[in-house]
Formats: sequence, C-alpha cells, structure tokens
Amino acid sequence: MNLPEKTVERLSEYRRTLLDSLGQGKSHIFSHELAALVHNTAVQVRRDMMLMGFTSMQRKGYAIKDLIDAIGELIDTTDGLNVCVIGAGNMGRAIAGYFRGKRSKLNVVANFDIDPEKIGHMIAGVKCYSLDDFARLVDELQISIAILTVPPEHARKTADYVAANGIKGILNFTTVPLNMPPHIYLDEYDMITSLEKIAYFVKNHQG
Repeated sequence: MNLPEKTVERLSEYRRTLLDSLGQGKSHIFSHELAALVHNTAVQVRRDMMLMGFTSMQRKGYAIKDLIDAIGELIDTTDGLNVCVIGAGNMGRAIAGYFRGKRSKLNVVANFDIDPEKIGHMIAGVKCYSLDDFARLVDELQISIAILTVPPEHARKTADYVAANGIKGILNFTTVPLNMPPHIYLDEYDMITSLEKIAYFVKNHQG
C-alpha cells in the first residue's frame, strides 16, 4: 500500500499517542478522543482508519494494542532499517541519544564525523566513525537512512556524498535546503521556520 506522506505522518503521530495511552492503562480509544490528543478531527482519524482497513468496536472504540500493531505493519519494515547520524556535534549527539532505542525497527548504528578527537569514541551510546570510511560502512552496517546535522557550509556536499554511497533516505536537520535525486527520499526539518511560525502566532495573539 502506497500511502500519502501526510497520512504516514499522522499514523506515526497516532502510534506515539496510542503507546502513551497504552502505558496509562487504556485498552480502547474512540476517534474523537484520539483526535483531541493529536489536535486533529474525528473525521480525519476515521478516514485514516478506513484507509488502513481498521475498524472499531462501536461501544468501546478502537482496540489500542491492535491499532498500534496495524500501524506498525503498514509503516515499519519487517527486518527494520539501520540509521546513521552525520555530524557528531551537539545537535548530532542529542539526536542520536533521542532516537536510539525509540523504535525497534529503526536502529541508530553509527555516528560519522571528521574530528579525530571524536572518531573511535562512543557518542550517545553509538560509535563514531570517520566520514572517510562511510562508503565501506554503509554496506557493512547495512545503513539505509542518514540524519544530517553537519554545519550549514558542509550540508550540500555531505548530502551529495552520502547519497552517492548507498543511502536511500535523508533527514536534514541543517538550515540549508537540499536538492536530492529522485531515488533519495528527503525530509527536512527547519527549526528556524518552525520558531518563526510560532513567533508570528504569538505576536498576533498578544496583539
């Protein structure tokens, strides 16, 4: 099943919320409850569930554990995917630490950097390798996804380098927008834009 990007984003958000609800001891949830938790509408939640082919028990709502499993079957790979972080500075260290162990099907297996003082050391529980060894280790460690946290002036060159050496997807945390070939799936997180958007709405609210 080929799902639209926005649907995949919502399913991921649903799963995070459902895992939290399950941890609180809930076994079932209604569409309007889930919608309120993710700041969406009950209509959109029901549409997404219909797209998945997932139905609810009308009087009890959706079975949370079954829904978590169903989302996993759609968006996870069977054997999982290995991920690396390119750039082991403060941002890279924080991201490696945050993502490590969060999902059993997404494994952060390596950091890469050019700083000799970092290479060979464990950073946020993940070994740091020289970027010069990237091409060899992508194959050896079966890495499919790269999280990019390098300085802006190195972003495009580094992205082109990893894309030419076997990476299938890039999550860009730099402030530089990237243009990647069609076979590379690119997602970009721009913190400046997000903060400016929040500031705009705060300004209008205060006004």
